[in-house]
Amino acid sequence: MKKHLFPALLLLACSCVQPLVAQQKRLLGDPVDMSLDFKDFHNTFFFADKLASFDPATAKGKISWKRSSIYTRQAFDVNTILPQDLKMLDFPGEAYQQNPELSFTVDFITPRTLRIRMLTTPVEPKPFDSPMLVKEPGKDNSWKYAKTKNGYSYTSASGKLLIEENPFRIVLMDAKGNRLTDTWRWKDNDSSQVKILPFNFIKKGVDNSREINPVFSLSPNEKIFGCGESFTKLDKRGQKVNLFVTDPQGPETDQMYKPIPFFMSNRGYGMFMHTSAPVTCDFGNTYVGANKLFMGDEALDLFIFVGEPKDILNEYTEITGKAQMPPLWSFGTWMSRITYFEQKEGYEVAAKLRENKIPADVIHFDTGWFETDWQCDYKFAPSRFSDPQKMISDLKKDGFHISLWQLTYFTPKNKFFPEIIDKNLNVKNSKGEMPYEDAVLDFSNTNTVKWYQDKLAGLLKMGVGAIKVDFGEAAPLEGVYASGRGGWYEHNLYPLRYNKAVAEVTKATNNENIIWARSAWAGSQRYPLHWGGDAANKDIAMESELRGGLSFGLSGFSFWSHDIGGFVQSSPEALYRRWLPFGFLTSHSRAHGAPPKEPWLYNPGFVKAFREAAEMKYKLMPYVYAQAKNCTEKGLPMVRALFVEFPNDPGAWTVDDAYLFGSDIYVAPLMENTKGRQVYLPGGKWIDYQTGKTYDRGWNDIEAGAIPCIILVRDGAVIPHAKLAQSTDKIDWSTIDLKVYGNQQTAKGLICLPTDNILVSLVLNKKGDSYQVEKGAIAGVKYQVK
Repeated sequence: MKKHLFPALLLLACSCVQPLVAQQKRLLGDPVDMSLDFKDFHNTFFFADKLASFDPATAKGKISWKRSSIYTRQAFDVNTILPQDLKMLDFPGEAYQQNPELSFTVDFITPRTLRIRMLTTPVEPKPFDSPMLVKEPGKDNSWKYAKTKNGYSYTSASGKLLIEENPFRIVLMDAKGNRLTDTWRWKDNDSSQVKILPFNFIKKGVDNSREINPVFSLSPNEKIFGCGESFTKLDKRGQKVNLFVTDPQGPETDQMYKPIPFFMSNRGYGMFMHTSAPVTCDFGNTYVGANKLFMGDEALDLFIFVGEPKDILNEYTEITGKAQMPPLWSFGTWMSRITYFEQKEGYEVAAKLRENKIPADVIHFDTGWFETDWQCDYKFAPSRFSDPQKMISDLKKDGFHISLWQLTYFTPKNKFFPEIIDKNLNVKNSKGEMPYEDAVLDFSNTNTVKWYQDKLAGLLKMGVGAIKVDFGEAAPLEGVYASGRGGWYEHNLYPLRYNKAVAEVTKATNNENIIWARSAWAGSQRYPLHWGGDAANKDIAMESELRGGLSFGLSGFSFWSHDIGGFVQSSPEALYRRWLPFGFLTSHSRAHGAPPKEPWLYNPGFVKAFREAAEMKYKLMPYVYAQAKNCTEKGLPMVRALFVEFPNDPGAWTVDDAYLFGSDIYVAPLMENTKGRQVYLPGGKWIDYQTGKTYDRGWNDIEAGAIPCIILVRDGAVIPHAKLAQSTDKIDWSTIDLKVYGNQQTAKGLICLPTDNILVSLVLNKKGDSYQVEKGAIAGVKYQVK
């Protein structure tokens, strides 16, 4: 054997015995790039060729998949990868199919939603109670069938689906007959020298497992949004996005704490990839006209939605669940740092907040409330908390709720480590032992969930208001779980199971919908709320944090927060000042990170700035609460991309550094040390919340007011205000100020009382120089129109 061939042959031999998830050399915690498997010459490729059979009455049939391989083609000293038909060499030949015919199903869920499922093996999967789905999707009979020249069509009031027989193709159209997207075929490569591999699946040479790769077309000027809390450019067109839960160490990279296998297009459609396996989305990254969805799943389960962004978000969250309404107090100020170590500090922070008249509702104890910092044992340190029960009760009387940090990884020195191992509560490796040094709780095990919830229940019964659901990104990828599934399918599900466990015990104990979580997956929006992770103390981190929040909201999540001023170091005062209004004009507002975070540790001027930003939100609390309720009913985000409200304004689709707070307040944070900035205003006129100046649609140079932020209100909006209170439990809901912005004949808004959580529409009509309430009167509530 030639000496130089030995390493290559050794690598090839070794690759054939590695487990499924170990093929890609990756550092623990790095994302999985599924696209690499579809360049591997060891794998057999199967391309969606034609319909072998189809029953239009049931929309069920079989696809014939053409067996192929890929090879290297050299031309003028350039090597490219091309496919070629492959003659089956499997033995015995009569036992296998050259071109397998495999199940294909279309289900019509609503007039806007359909579901496409394909198998890559003849084995029908066993029923699985997916934690991603809030309910079993329904059936809609409004889609009308018609035979076409080369296939079948189904039409509803909202869209149209064409299924072409040979070559196989799926075409999605809107209600007007405009093509939205279609699946890629071999013939779509005819006019290009770039040969895109069309809709396919692979059988991996390493273990015969399958992975599927739907490929759809992208159109000129098409934009893609969603995929979870992604910190890169809001429009994902041209990007490759790995949907794999990681701890990116902050919101400044292309990795995500909260990837979501859902996206929408500005052309009027969205897609939910119902899988928990790793997914890589190539949105025109390697070929501008192709949307390649590289999925680590052996089956395709794809929900497709048609409509405008609001329609799509509503349909998607009908399937995966809408956020529950968090308690009123959670919308107030959360004061925190890493970390308060003593009972005395809790009292001192509460007293200082009240002394400085900074409205606040929550004090958070981070990693240091245990006897040993970071070592979670669910007990206040006896040496530093002489009477935690009294502290919790005292602070609650003063309007403060307590939030507590914890995590679900237990080091060998943690006192619960032996118990977790002995009771089989942890994720196992293939030997039935521990994959890593730490014992990671297995939330697919009902015994683990009960053990864990019992620990949290003891704290919640003491009066603790919220549990911080930290980490959750490191569920062992090579682990074996009690569900019977491996980490390939459980890793991404871990945040959802984790969120659910904490949310359910909190609801059962306190009857409130509240957690404070970092990681998420599809369905986690049912368990509010989530925050944006460990941001750097930099202007660029503030900007990327906003993009993450906007992207998260475009993925079905109503509520989101971020560490005001950044997390890693003490916040530079100038940055902290500019971050304050961004933080307080987010659904939930927490100052957290390396000390000092408390405003009185800066200077009197900063105390005033902090106070003014907090007071603004507390006065706006009737608006905040009503908008939040509306979000829970319609699957909308509180931090909202402009195009959600203005889908017909092309400029609205290009803005990723400003947002709508609810439906009527426009917020453009100052990302740098400037007195103002350029903003794009969609729709009609906008009124400055601080100065009263009016601005027209389009690009405007606007100076910030006393609060360093551009804050505008939509012309014709009614914004309900309350009199200032130092905590939400002291807000007087019997008298509400209705502030009308602009000079429209009719002004509209929303109101919702925390006592009944019923959303009421407000309509005011102008009579003379004043407005009168025509709709929205509530018994016991006095409106003062201004």
